[in-house]
Amino acid sequence: MTADETVASSERSPSFSPEQRAGALVEALPYLQRFRGAVIVVKLGGNAIVDDEVMRTFAEDVVMLRSVGLKPVVVHGGGPQIGQLLSRLGKESEFRDGLRVTDEETLEVARMVLVGKVGRDIIGHINMHGAYAVGMSGEDGRLILASQRDIALGLVGDVDSVQPAIVNRLLAEDLIPVVSSIGVDESGQALNINADTVAGALGGALGAEKVVFLTDVAGLMADVDSPDSLMSRASVSELEKGIAAGRISGGMVPKVRSCIHAVEAGAASAHLLDGRLPHALLLELFTDAGIGTMVTPDAAVESDGSHV
Repeated sequence: MTADETVASSERSPSFSPEQRAGALVEALPYLQRFRGAVIVVKLGGNAIVDDEVMRTFAEDVVMLRSVGLKPVVVHGGGPQIGQLLSRLGKESEFRDGLRVTDEETLEVARMVLVGKVGRDIIGHINMHGAYAVGMSGEDGRLILASQRDIALGLVGDVDSVQPAIVNRLLAEDLIPVVSSIGVDESGQALNINADTVAGALGGALGAEKVVFLTDVAGLMADVDSPDSLMSRASVSELEKGIAAGRISGGMVPKVRSCIHAVEAGAASAHLLDGRLPHALLLELFTDAGIGTMVTPDAAVESDGSHV
């Protein structure tokens, strides 16, 4: 590390006393023991990928999980990047209900961006710390089998099933799968799929301990007008009631639906947190309070009130 890099590193790293550092390690210990060997699916949105500092700390977090015995799987989107390339090609993006209308040309751009650009960028950041990450899409090994959602949306798919053998094989080799959200139907036609949906379905199929959605919000607020009303924990039924009553609305609905889907698909819990915070993943998984909202099945809330 050069002198300039050392100065830059010290400027962005807060100063902690030896006692504070030791306390953080002690606090993390029971979580390290509890989650050792567990699969953790992490969904990274396209908005986070454009920030080099976010990507740096995200990659460090993922490698840290692997190093202490967890099995991270990364699922990523790339909506902003797809839109930018389409615009450069002179093609206007059309959305319906928040989903990009996808014709053949748009699909080819999506595959190019997700697999060839965004996925490679994530892999590059992770592999700065060692040759750990391996890229793939839902087409590989027929990982994500899907069907066309609506003819009006074109080649946009819904997940029908997940064949996780190829991911399990990589995890058995202590590798970090980085999955692009392209699926395939029974005829071999590729389909563009929402990355949140892929993360939830893959987390369920893998029996993940946690599915973590890194977003641009702190989590779910009990009062949308009060930033101090962050809900650290919520059950599926509480969230369903909140949506039905209109307390959860707008852009939060699809985020919350993704958490619910992940839990209902078989993941032990889902987490919604602000991925822009440095080391957000470690803070959520390895501290007592966490920093986001944890979504669990109703029975889990009744039996255990902790944020783990």
